Amino acid sequence: MAGDCLRVIIFDLDGTLRLNLPSGGEVFNDYVATFGVPLSDEDRERAARWEHYYWASSRPLREDLERFANDDEAFWNHYTYRRLLVLCGSPKLAEALAPQVSQYMRLSYQPQAIVPDGIYAVLEKLQERRFSLGVVSNRKHPYCDELEALGLKKFFPYTLAAGEVNLWKPDPALFQHVARQLGVRPEQALYVGDNYFADVLGARQAGWKTVLFDPRGLFHEPGCTVIGSFDELPGQIERMDPCGNNV
Repeated sequence: MAGDCLRVIIFDLDGTLRLNLPSGGEVFNDYVATFGVPLSDEDRERAARWEHYYWASSRPLREDLERFANDDEAFWNHYTYRRLLVLCGSPKLAEALAPQVSQYMRLSYQPQAIVPDGIYAVLEKLQERRFSLGVVSNRKHPYCDELEALGLKKFFPYTLAAGEVNLWKPDPALFQHVARQLGVRPEQALYVGDNYFADVLGARQAGWKTVLFDPRGLFHEPGCTVIGSFDELPGQIERMDPCGNNV
């Protein structure tokens, strides 16, 4: 039994440990609504789920990165078109609004980076229980300076940007690489993230335990442990750890 104990807890960065206030999706939606476009809660949730899918190293993302490799503005214009199409369902409307919405987001969106409520206390508890903690992100470059600015770096002796090893979530090879580096078996590792497509599917395929951080309830019946706030995480860890670590 001791060999199966949970030893490592790895967190996603963007959307999990680091949040944008206000969120880009809501600013995008609210600006689109100023054009008289009616948006239901279902429309907004559908677009948010699509964002998670797109940024999870999806085929459309890979195609766009290749197509617009040397033109950032064209990339974001096309991304905006894609998101408008999901949000509104009208190719004509998406094509008409994309340049203006893209420009608005590029020039006007200046979010504040914050951490989720309760995260510091939870991380302190996990450290006290001697779990090894880390952060693995789909970013291209290291981000330790950002963790320091958010007051998080002291909790995480292990960090990895996917671009450092050219392995991207949801590729299970990334999680396998992390497990090897940390010297644990898959069943001894837990990944906590907000993106079902990148975080849950990728980690689960690698044999890891998973927790989905989903405060908006975007993913219905995801088939994994779900938390709406980090206050819930210690209790969920106690339930999934076969050694019954009392967090």
